[in-house]
Amino acid sequence: MPPYSSPRASSRNSIIVPKRRWRIAVLLGLGVLINYFDRVNVSVAKDALHSDFGVTTVMFGYILSAYNWTYALLQLPMGVVLDRFGVRNVGRASTLLWSIATFAATAAIGVKSFIFSRLLLGVGEAPTFPAYAKAVGYWFPREERSLATAMFDAAAKFGPAIGTPLVGLLLIHFGWRWSFAATAILSFLYFLVFYVVYRDPGEDPNLSEAERRYLAEHGATERATPGVSGGASLAYLLKQRKVWGLVLGFFGYNYCFYLLLTWMPTYFSTLHLTPTESVLWTSVPWLVATLTDLLVGGWMVDVLVKRGHDDTRVRKTVLIVGTALGLGIAGAMFTTSVAVAVFWISISIGGLAAAAPVGWSLPGLIAPRDSVGKVGGILNFGNQVAGITAPIVTGYLVGPRNSFGAAFAVTAAILLVGIAAYVFLLGRVEPVPEP
Repeated sequence: MPPYSSPRASSRNSIIVPKRRWRIAVLLGLGVLINYFDRVNVSVAKDALHSDFGVTTVMFGYILSAYNWTYALLQLPMGVVLDRFGVRNVGRASTLLWSIATFAATAAIGVKSFIFSRLLLGVGEAPTFPAYAKAVGYWFPREERSLATAMFDAAAKFGPAIGTPLVGLLLIHFGWRWSFAATAILSFLYFLVFYVVYRDPGEDPNLSEAERRYLAEHGATERATPGVSGGASLAYLLKQRKVWGLVLGFFGYNYCFYLLLTWMPTYFSTLHLTPTESVLWTSVPWLVATLTDLLVGGWMVDVLVKRGHDDTRVRKTVLIVGTALGLGIAGAMFTTSVAVAVFWISISIGGLAAAAPVGWSLPGLIAPRDSVGKVGGILNFGNQVAGITAPIVTGYLVGPRNSFGAAFAVTAAILLVGIAAYVFLLGRVEPVPEP
């Protein structure tokens, strides 16, 4: 059967073909979930770090973004490393390193050592999303990639949804070091699970011949030989309009995402809530985002593609409409009501979450042969530039008055640029020509 020739036939075949590939999707989702526990534990620790280390609001913005500095710097080389050494080898090293980094934060004795632990965490987690996008390409045909991607991307929203209140309650009752110790232990346990479980399809002895054939016939990415450098160069990919459309569009998403990820508990505290109330209200928009990520960006997109709807039209519609809903962040500028603020923030991050798995599925759909890691690295480099700037710029805009109006307005403007990039630069969802 030629790839993509009959979406309805693919749907029927997937009923009788074994589904070992979904075990990999669950594994990747678990990794991102723990990954985001590691990321949000700082966002609820502002008052504790001020008490122990004398951290100011502006300094807190730098601490929030420190993780992203090394994370961003490693994205472009990490794409090359992934294409050369493979998901399994790089994934094992990275999961071990990020657990060590979180243990280091637990033992920090001052601001410098704490920031060092966050920089080290950025190194350890740098391969995560490019590697997982590459793994989804190996393990899933084109018509299943949105849901498979949503299973790990939704964990990036479910992590803050449950992680913020859980970590916050640990911090309130036992202190911030215990909250970091708990996430460090979870990270190390995940390293052990990943070490034992993850294999590429060609290395998995328990993958049935029927499922292996199904992947090959329905457009799963063929695995390159580790240790062999191939594919398009970074310079070639950076000249491609399609790549820039994806990167600029996703930049807007990630700027808003990181503002909310790092500052939302502080924002709710400005509405005169207690620390416990702040972390509990923070979880509501993230739960909404988890649902829209899975149901719209994942399940609905795959259903529409399988039913024969134009692949490009489906994916771009979700990207553009979801990012446009992100403009709901501006609604929170004009209220002091907790319920109204939660409504608008939920609209914003819910729309963006629906677009996110579509965006993360695109490196595997637009990259030339053996170049998914590089395109994923370029994409995530842009994401992490947004992740660096959003917490710092927000810290300055919020300032001593604790006013988020200007910060939300800047976010809305950046989202408009992202929408324009999707409309005018991305083009059809098809591979960039081979160099």
